[in-house]
Parts: sequence; C-alpha cells; structure tokens
Amino acid sequence: MSTAESVGARFEELYGSAPDGVWAAPGRVNLIGEYTDFNEGFVMPLALPHTAVAAVSRRSDGVLRVHSADARGGVVRLAPDELVPLSDTGWAAYPAGVVWALREAGHTVPGADIHLTSTVPTGAGLSSSAALEVVTALALNDLYELGLSAPELAVLGQRAENAFVGVPCGIMDQMASACCTDGHALYLDTRDLSQRQVPFDLAAVGLQLLVVDTRVKHALGDGAYAERRAGCESGARALGARTLREVEYAHLPEALDRLAGEAPSVRRYVRHVVSDNHRVEQVIALLDAGDVRAVGPILIEGHASLRDDLRVSCDELDLVVTSAVAAGALGARMTGGGFGGSAIVLVETADADTVTKAVEEAFATAGHTAPRVFPAVPSRGAHRVA
Repeated sequence: MSTAESVGARFEELYGSAPDGVWAAPGRVNLIGEYTDFNEGFVMPLALPHTAVAAVSRRSDGVLRVHSADARGGVVRLAPDELVPLSDTGWAAYPAGVVWALREAGHTVPGADIHLTSTVPTGAGLSSSAALEVVTALALNDLYELGLSAPELAVLGQRAENAFVGVPCGIMDQMASACCTDGHALYLDTRDLSQRQVPFDLAAVGLQLLVVDTRVKHALGDGAYAERRAGCESGARALGARTLREVEYAHLPEALDRLAGEAPSVRRYVRHVVSDNHRVEQVIALLDAGDVRAVGPILIEGHASLRDDLRVSCDELDLVVTSAVAAGALGARMTGGGFGGSAIVLVETADADTVTKAVEEAFATAGHTAPRVFPAVPSRGAHRVA
C-alpha cells in the first residue's frame, strides 16, 4: 500500500468517508544562508524526500477537524470562525493557523477534515512545521480553487507561523517546501522572493551531502531565535538601514566601527548576517562554475560564524563538524536554527561511510545519543499525490 493509500485509508477510518485528495510537502535542509531570511537576505535551501502528507476533504458547515498520526490524542475539532491567534492548540496550531491566515486574507475556507502524517524529523531543524503549513495550504488551495501560487502559499504559511503560532520565523522554510524542484537547490532572494532553481546533482560529480541529525534540542534555544532577530533589527536601525540586507559586505568593517557603541551581541549578529549573505553569493558562483568541491571550505567558515558570532551552535553540532572534517569531509556546518538539530556534511561519495562512522564513533566516545545520518537528496516541493 502506498503512502497516499494508507493515509487515505486512515482518513476514512477517522471521518467515515474517503478524502477528496492527498497532498505532500517536504521538509528542507539549508545549504548556506542562516538567519538571513528575516533580514531580507539570500538563502539556498533544498527540499528533502521526507514529507508531511495530508488527506483532506472540504466541509461547508463551519467545522475544522484535524488529526495527526504523529501526535497523541484524537481528532481536534475547531471552528474556523472562532480561531484565535496565540491560543494554545498544540500541534494543531499549524494547520489551524493556515486556515486562519487564508480567511484573514479574504479567502473562503468554511471548514475541512484533515488527517496528517509526516516523515520529517521533528526538532531536527528540518522544517517539519513548515511542511505541515504548506501541505495544508496547498490542499485547501486546490479544494477551494483559490488560485494561489506556490510563493503565495508559502507567505500564508509564514503568516500562520508568525501571527497564529507565534514563532517569528523568516520565509525560507515555507518557500523551500512550496517551491523546490527535484535535483536543484533554491537560490532565494527573501527581499522580493525572486528565485532561481540551481542544478545540484551531487551524484553526477561523485559527491554526497549528508544530514546528521544530532537528535538533541537544547532548552537554550527557547526564545533565542527571537532575541537574535531583535538584535539584527537593532543593528540595522543603528546603521540607518531598513534591514541588514542593505549593508554591503565590502563595507562591513566600517559598519562594525559605527556599531562600536552597541551591545557586543549586536555587532556579532550583524557580522554574521552580512558575511553569510556574502557566503551564499560565493556558493552560487561556485555552483554556476561547476566547482562544487570548493563549496566545502565555505561551509566550514559558515559554521564558525554561526558558532562564534551568532552563538547558536552546541557541543554536538561542533562535534559533527570537527569529526567529519578530520575524517576527510570537504566541509560541514550546522543548518537550521541551532541549539541542536542537524548539521550538513559535504563528502566524496567514496568517503561517505568512513565519515559517517567517524561521526558516530565521536558521538559514542563523548557519551552523546547516536546521531541519525542520511543523504540529502534534492527533492520535489509540495504537490498533490492522489
């Protein structure tokens, strides 16, 4: 039985009739460009083969019912007319937030029955929440014939997470889930949402990109994202800029001199964001030139910036990078929000097993939980599957 068939069968068990359709939306891993999206900068994610899958049917009676195969408890029953931002509805806030965002934007969504399941690891920094938002948005867009484009669905997903759930994320995760294509990385300008699909066929050049899920999430991450966002906004104001996107890399030393009176953290955050925007541009140039191996040192440099300037790494993530590089990896860095979650490792295909074993042994020696390691295969964005 296919995933679509099994999800549809479970929907029918829950709600008493077959769904109107089944949709899927992927998680993502970010190659380069971290904490840049809410600064209107550049990012370069790729979709993973891991997806959130939703079986959905229309309702016309003002009832929203949602169920997750991955969460405890039964069906959550809500009223679209009574959805309130920042109310404590647990995991259901993500699909409910999308319904709220669509209705707030003037779209007619009277109700729905939704059953969800996901293979995107939660807490791994691989955008499991964005996958839930985007798959819900796509399903409702199709069922109610709203006519929204993939980028528009991503923006609504971000609004659901920002305003309804209360997480001040940027747009990258939702855009990656909605817009990525097979065999490509997404070069996204988050200021105007212009995008370019960049060929990223690592197998053709004898390379792999590994994802190392550390399986840890440190409490230090609670509120840390919002604090760094506020620090970046403070730095931009002090420089007379609307966002840090306006600060050119060539002028970074002068900008940091002008921030001498600001908190040290603000100066560090500004240095990271401006330099990471530059790293995205460097990676794009290398990929366009076909020099994929030269991306490795830029990943290492990016990790050092996340560790030392943004200070969002942790012992486990640092250990992935140091052990992988020592074992012959071309490059590695943490990816996502940090304080746990995942790292990416660029390796020669012939060295993948050796590097994986070295990372696993380093974790065992340090007494850490064994990491989960798998290849990041650039995959398709959100789509209907049945």
